[in-house]
Amino acid sequence: MTLTEQAPMTSIANTPPTVLCVDDEPNILSALRRLFRPHGYRLLTADSGAAGLAVLESETVDLVISDMRMPQMDGAQFLAQVRQRWPGTVRLLLTGYADIGAILDAINHGEIYRYVTKPWDENDIVLVVRHALERRALEQDKLRLEALTASQNAELLLLNASLEQKVAVRTQQLKLSHDELQTANDKLKATFVTTIKVFSNLIEMRGGKLAGHARRVAELSRKLAQTMGLEAQDARDVFIAALLKDIGKLSLSDDLLELPASAWNGEQLATFRKHPLRAEQLLMALDELRPVSVILRSQLERFDGAGFPDALAGLAIPLGARILALASDYDGLQIGAMVQRSLRADEARTLVYDSGGKRYDPAVVAAFRSLMDQTQAPPRDMAVLSGELEPGMVLSRDLISRDGLMLLAGEHVLTARVIAQLLDFEGKNGGRLAIRVYPPAVAP
Repeated sequence: MTLTEQAPMTSIANTPPTVLCVDDEPNILSALRRLFRPHGYRLLTADSGAAGLAVLESETVDLVISDMRMPQMDGAQFLAQVRQRWPGTVRLLLTGYADIGAILDAINHGEIYRYVTKPWDENDIVLVVRHALERRALEQDKLRLEALTASQNAELLLLNASLEQKVAVRTQQLKLSHDELQTANDKLKATFVTTIKVFSNLIEMRGGKLAGHARRVAELSRKLAQTMGLEAQDARDVFIAALLKDIGKLSLSDDLLELPASAWNGEQLATFRKHPLRAEQLLMALDELRPVSVILRSQLERFDGAGFPDALAGLAIPLGARILALASDYDGLQIGAMVQRSLRADEARTLVYDSGGKRYDPAVVAAFRSLMDQTQAPPRDMAVLSGELEPGMVLSRDLISRDGLMLLAGEHVLTARVIAQLLDFEGKNGGRLAIRVYPPAVAP
């Protein structure tokens, strides 16, 4: 015989934990129902071990509380079967007898989490159940994250293997001359960056206001790196790190990502602060992206040492991470990802300037101020309509659709087939694309 009672949960979980109470004494079951009703659990009851097993066969149960002394099947025997058939269910033993042998049997065969003596202290048993459920939730989340990390690492390894195979094949074909080999290497680099851009675009599809965020941060990060005199490879690592800066957020909930940072509670903030570590783990298997993973791990560090996850301070923070932190926050302030409203560019700049020496490296702030103060140089490229495109023209920047998807990467050389596809895309989507190309005199 079973009885189900449900009470509204006060936690943020979508589904309340399910607790099964098994005892052959109706007054004990009633007392347990009265005790746990205010705590938001979904309660199931059974008056025997056999009835409890029947409930478990039809319901998903997070925690079982079983009496020790029951006819036909005692608590130790019942919990042993629960452990064998539903090992993920937490098991508690309720006993009013000082029977050490029975308790040891329950521990050895049922692997119980705790045992509680009757009569119980209400506060103690409530705390025991709460801690047991919290521990189970943490273990499940750990297993889920480990599985997700393993899966994504496997996908990245496959991508890396595929790229390495293409490099080997292409290199073998182009060994005839040094010029041909250099051409193949340049194409490979462009393909790699384009692949990173496409992957970054897929990450941003989780939220509307994130569209284009990583690309804008990457461009600003590259300009800051060049202004500060970084080597070409180091500047490229900062650029790629900016494109992949949100890869660790793939395991975060949509509800959390929709909120601005200033609206997070303590638990949400703690969850968010773990994403740089996940990003490092996801890229760990790729030797080519190891410098990028170092930057991503430290992207939430602060110059004053109050950041995460390692509380690094000053020059101990990798320079790429110091650059990325400023560029990301500057764009995040303008799209409403950090505060309740979207700030104007001048308001965001003021906040960045005021945070020099605290949140940001003063040297990076100085480079940022220099960029902002520069007089806008005449554009080297020009805007054209799709009907004005000609084969051989070179895109001066990424071609982005109206909903934020990257269609073609910058530096792409247009062909007649690609131009026809762009014309068809505009016709089907009812809007013109913002196309910019290099004039023939300045095309790279």
